[in-house]
Amino acid sequence: MPEQTGYSRLQIALHWLIAVLIFAAFFTHETMEKAFEARLASGAGGIEGNPPHVWLGGAAFVLILVRIVVRRISGAPGPVAGSSPLMATAAEWGHRLLYFLMAAAPLLGAITWYGGVEAAGDVHETAGKALMIVALGHAAVALWHHYVKKDDAMRRMMKPGD
Repeated sequence: MPEQTGYSRLQIALHWLIAVLIFAAFFTHETMEKAFEARLASGAGGIEGNPPHVWLGGAAFVLILVRIVVRRISGAPGPVAGSSPLMATAAEWGHRLLYFLMAAAPLLGAITWYGGVEAAGDVHETAGKALMIVALGHAAVALWHHYVKKDDAMRRMMKPGD
């Protein structure tokens, strides 16, 4: 992967669009248990009658896959200047966890919704909550970098780099 100092316009757009979709999916999950039970009872299949939560999660999943491909092709900036090896390692593993949860939560949701696998629904719900916790931690660390450390970590996801 090429080394770069900032993210591309596409990477920035995908980052923020995926963030909005994930938060919207999280805040529309309340009615899913009843919708899933009704779907199982009716034997309905396909995409007809999908609630917003399903559409939002599906859109996020597709864009996450696109983002992974774009990251593989375009690369990503290295650690923020002045980061200790411990901070760089924490950032790397934090991003790995984010990517894993961003892919796992909607995939488990799809297995539940389209496959009728109820056990996957419990894991999906746990993965979704974990994703929200990790995403909020990610945002908190970005704000800490911006306002306390006053480095360019957050600016790299706001303004396209080289």
